[in-house]
Amino acid sequence: MTLVFQLTLFALIALSFLLVIGVPVVFASPNGWTDNKRVVFSGVGLWILLVFAVGILNSFVI
Repeated sequence: MTLVFQLTLFALIALSFLLVIGVPVVFASPNGWTDNKRVVFSGVGLWILLVFAVGILNSFVI
């Protein structure tokens, strides 16, 4: 169970880093928002899912 928690936490950190870099790039590029809106929303949805998964898995690990 600890390994699943660690992998989920690593995925959350990696996705957070990608969103911190990627979202401003999407907003700064011309026509970026209209072309990449679905990708940004998918990333944010996955990020929210990972936050809840880490919170739930945390209760099993500790």
